[in-house]
Amino acid sequence: MKKIALLLIVLLGVAHFATLSRCEDDVAEEKEDSDEENSDDEEEEEEDDGTEVKEENGVLILTNNNYDTFMEGRDTVLIEFYAPWCGHCKQFAPEYEKIAQTLKENDPPIPVAKVDATVASDIASRFDVSGYPTIKIMKNGEALDYDGERTEKAIVARVKEVAQPDWKPPPEATLVLTKDNFDETVNNADIILVEFYAPWCGHCKRLAPEYEKAAKELSTRSPPIPLAKVDATVESEIATRFDVTGYPTIKIFRKGKMFDYNGPREQHGIVDFMSEQAGPPSKQVQAVKQVQELIKDGDDAVIVGVFSSEQDAAYEIYIEACNTLREDFTFRHSFSSEVAKLLKASPSQIVIVQPEKFRSKHESASHTLAVEDSTLVSEVQEFFKKHVTPLVGHRKPSNDAKRYTKRPLVVVYYGVDFSFDFRKATQFWRSKVLEVAKDFPEYTFAIGDEEDYAEELKSLGLSDSGEEVNVGILADGGKKFAMQPEEFDSDVLRDFVMAFKKGKLKPIIKSQPVPKNNKGPVKVVVGKTFDEIVMDTQKDVLIEFYAPWCGHCKKLEPDYLALGKKYKGEKNLVIAKMDSTANDVPNESYKAEGFPTIYFAPSNSKQSPIKFESGDRTVEALSKFLEKHATKLSQKRDEL
Repeated sequence: MKKIALLLIVLLGVAHFATLSRCEDDVAEEKEDSDEENSDDEEEEEEDDGTEVKEENGVLILTNNNYDTFMEGRDTVLIEFYAPWCGHCKQFAPEYEKIAQTLKENDPPIPVAKVDATVASDIASRFDVSGYPTIKIMKNGEALDYDGERTEKAIVARVKEVAQPDWKPPPEATLVLTKDNFDETVNNADIILVEFYAPWCGHCKRLAPEYEKAAKELSTRSPPIPLAKVDATVESEIATRFDVTGYPTIKIFRKGKMFDYNGPREQHGIVDFMSEQAGPPSKQVQAVKQVQELIKDGDDAVIVGVFSSEQDAAYEIYIEACNTLREDFTFRHSFSSEVAKLLKASPSQIVIVQPEKFRSKHESASHTLAVEDSTLVSEVQEFFKKHVTPLVGHRKPSNDAKRYTKRPLVVVYYGVDFSFDFRKATQFWRSKVLEVAKDFPEYTFAIGDEEDYAEELKSLGLSDSGEEVNVGILADGGKKFAMQPEEFDSDVLRDFVMAFKKGKLKPIIKSQPVPKNNKGPVKVVVGKTFDEIVMDTQKDVLIEFYAPWCGHCKKLEPDYLALGKKYKGEKNLVIAKMDSTANDVPNESYKAEGFPTIYFAPSNSKQSPIKFESGDRTVEALSKFLEKHATKLSQKRDEL
């Protein structure tokens, strides 16, 4: 029995050992299986990391993830930036696939790729893609715009040309100016357009290809009109000389004399504008009928210089005076004795005549200036500015910036229409304004169509007045005054203007409610508190004008808050912000034409704020700017 018992124990031990072995083997197998599965998963993850370049109908698909890897070391690549919804892209797709097949068979093959710009926005932004389809030829990583025909033949030919080993990009048509060649170039040019730019400026980058295309086109003109550029961050001395404070700033130079450029910023607009600028600033009139038509049906003052010939010294003075103001006025000149007789003028005289519809018994129908050898160009220009606007003119969006910038400006709003059927009603109300305007020569008066100025009426609180005629006064410093709705006549208007003159009116200011608690590191400014906070002469103020919908403003918000915290211990420094969409800025020195706009208002110079121009809006950059211009900053402050 003992032997049997012992044998059973041995057998049980062997069985237990075998079981343990099998368990260990199973665990090991499970571990191996798990490792294999993990390895497979990792391989799948590696395969799905987005760097693989897929192909669709022979066209390679590039993304944010695979673009740089794919482009590395490649000589020439054709790329189309497209949008899935773009009709032109869909039409072009079959042609592009043919191009891909043709270039694949080239020796050596040239890759053809496409980028969905709505998904791969980083790549699209890098190359300033703004329309679809945009085609670029990449040569050693540098982008070359393709602007030719969108046909297989044209594109393949261009790509093969660029792919040649000895191909080099053509020289820029835009001249590069530095301190070494600037003065010589602009002083010798009859006319030249100069762009002052900063390499980091987004607007400059968008302008660059349009500017270069315009330069190429204008270089073929006879005579050619040169376009040039100056890196204002390098040539700071030149930029300072011409008061360049933002980018891009574009100026026209005529024999070294500078004029502001207010034209378009795309190729065809630049070409048309500069072609017009290159011509004479005044057009010759030979027939009396031409002048008569302008006086009878014109919408602006008729300016005519009468001269004996082009050799007349007065003619040269007139043309020089016209050059500066050619965008603001329409100039004409004549060598005809018949035209001179019509205008009751003698040679070497300039006449300004108001169109018939703007004439009144309270003002002269025409004004004459005799130009002598000693007459200054500035005197001629002052003559233009003084007499070009009638006593009560028609203010419109098209002439607003040219005729009605002087303040105070009294505007009478109603249904202004000088067409035949409505002229009588328009002149009825205008005659009432004339009766008042004659008594206040220090103010500018105008009538304006209520539909043209619907937003302005809204800002004056008059859009729902229910009155046929409304009145507003636009005063210095951006202040606005509204006449409370009542029946309009000359006496009511005179009382309103007199109350303004005596300082009895309160300005209309669009404003959010004044914050009840405004003790945070960034003070909230509203229309009603602008003067109290920003214009406080005891404190320096850094103010950001923002729009709630602006992406750049949202991106700036945490840094701007951090800036406020950094300087919260400074009693004489305020970090502030203002929602420009919900509040009026009652001071024209603080213009916000884009968002965010940041100004520093020194305690000792509130009417001359300093605009923050840098694209770097980090805490460090803002701090450097602030400390550079601060007048009351102490040495101690809380650091982040």
